[in-house]
Amino acid sequence: MSTLLIGERAPGFKTEAVVNGKIVTEFSLDLFPKKYIIFFFYPLDFTFVCPTELHAFQEKLHEFEAHNTQVIGCSVDSVFCHLNWVNTSKTKGGIQGVTYPLVADLNKDISRRYHVLNEETGVAFRGLFLMDQKKIIRHQLVNDLPLGRSVSEAMRLLKALIFHEKHGEVCPANWEEGRKSMKPDQEGLISYFN
Repeated sequence: MSTLLIGERAPGFKTEAVVNGKIVTEFSLDLFPKKYIIFFFYPLDFTFVCPTELHAFQEKLHEFEAHNTQVIGCSVDSVFCHLNWVNTSKTKGGIQGVTYPLVADLNKDISRRYHVLNEETGVAFRGLFLMDQKKIIRHQLVNDLPLGRSVSEAMRLLKALIFHEKHGEVCPANWEEGRKSMKPDQEGLISYFN
């Protein structure tokens, strides 16, 4: 299997997760039919860059939900560690207030199937996967551990995917909602630059 998952159906899984402060014992992507999914990996609970990312996703959660999108986080921690972290205040390095699902990947199988596990350290790189409503991966990005993600960029790409599906046009470099798109042919390119 290639490490590039673009255009492939997202690897499925069934595991435990913490959802809105409660443990769910049988969590899977199949719980979200006909939804877009932002599925992101982070190295570990109770670390340093990770809570900034998780809070940043929570801050934009209503906007993701308004675009029919489920945000899901995942790390190699246990569901009990996730629950403890969710119950720890932000001022103490916790993620209290995070309501979207946090998947437990204790056996590291999910991280391996998404090709984001750092086998040397045993934790996942900062992988992010955007899935369409059929669970086909349309975007993937993997950062090294010290590099936090841009949640705004994840939102921009989601909007670009939705725009493309709705209008059939493609989104050029630095496209943002409301800006010029183009038809996916030579005439479209010429028209875009003129």
